[in-house]
Amino acid sequence: MTLQADLGHRVTSDAQREQFMVQAAKLYYDLDRNQSEIAQELGLTRWQVGRLLQEARETGIVRIEIVPRAQRRPDLESRLQACWGLREAIVVPGPASGDSIADESLAIDAVAQAAGQYLAALTPSPALVGVSWGRTMTAVARRLPPRWNDGVQVVLMNGATNIRGTAFRTNAVAEGFAEAGNGSATLLPVPAIVGNPATRTVLEQDPVIAGILDIARKAPVACFGMGPMTTRSVLVDSGYLDAGEIAALQHAGAVGDVLGRFLDAEGRIVSPELDARTIGLRPEALRDKAYAIGVAAGAHKAGIARACLAARYINVLVTDAATAAQLLGGDAHA
Repeated sequence: MTLQADLGHRVTSDAQREQFMVQAAKLYYDLDRNQSEIAQELGLTRWQVGRLLQEARETGIVRIEIVPRAQRRPDLESRLQACWGLREAIVVPGPASGDSIADESLAIDAVAQAAGQYLAALTPSPALVGVSWGRTMTAVARRLPPRWNDGVQVVLMNGATNIRGTAFRTNAVAEGFAEAGNGSATLLPVPAIVGNPATRTVLEQDPVIAGILDIARKAPVACFGMGPMTTRSVLVDSGYLDAGEIAALQHAGAVGDVLGRFLDAEGRIVSPELDARTIGLRPEALRDKAYAIGVAAGAHKAGIARACLAARYINVLVTDAATAAQLLGGDAHA
C-alpha cells in the first residue's frame, strides 16, 4: 500500500502528500514533537506519521547530516563500512603540510588519538585486550585517555623481544596500554622471528608461552597496527630481517605484515618458510574477535590495510582520509 493510498481521502495529489511530509518533518525534527503528538495534531495515526517521516527521508525532503564535534570524515566512514562490511570505521582528516616526514608523523598522531578514544568508549569496557607492537601502536598507547579502562588486562599478541636496540621498546606498547588503564600487562617474552621452525615449535609448546598465546586468542578485543613493505619496517630495525629479505618478500607478492606475518594482496601468507619461524597469534584468529581494530596511518599502508580487509582480519578500521581514499579507489573529497 502506498502512503497516498494509506492516507486515503485526505490526500488527492502528490503536492498534498508532500505537504503532509513537510509538516510532519518540521514538527519532528525542528519542534521536537514525538510521533504520537504529531499524529494527534495532523489527525493521523502514529503509524502514518512514521511512514511520512520515512518517505520524507527517502525522497530527500529531509536530509540528515552527521557532523561530529571531533574532526572526522563520516562520509568516508560510511563508504568504508558499506564497501568492506565493517562494524565501524573511523577516518580523521589528513595533514597537508607538503612535508612527507612531518605529514606521516602528524597522521600517525591523529589516527592514534582516534583509536585511543574509540577503545576508551567501548561499552561494556573489555576486561581483556590484545595488542601488537610497532610505531603506530606505540603512538596509540601514548594517546589513550587516563584510566581509559580501569583494571584492564592487556596481552601482547606477537613475539617482541628485540635482537638489537631501537628507539622504542617493543614491550612498552602492552605496558603503556595497561598503565593508562590502571591495569596489568601480560607480555610475550620471545622473539618475533626465530632461526628455524623447530625452535618456534618448542617455544610455543612451552606451558608459559602456550598459556600467553591462549590468553591472546581469548581476548575479545584486538588492536593492532599494519606494516608496509619498507626497509624502515620495525622488523628490520629490530634486527629480524634485512633489506634484502624485505625485497625478496616484496618480489614474492608481499604488501606488508600484520602480527609479523607477511601477506599478499588477498591476505594470504607469502612465505611459508618465514611464517613457520614467526611466533605469535596467527592473523586468522583476528576473525574471531568481537572487535578486531586495525590502525593504519598513511596512504603507503593502504596495500596491507586492503589485504587485511579482504581477508576479514579487520572489522573496525581507524585511519586517515588519504588511506581511506586509496581503500575506496577514489578521491578523499569525493
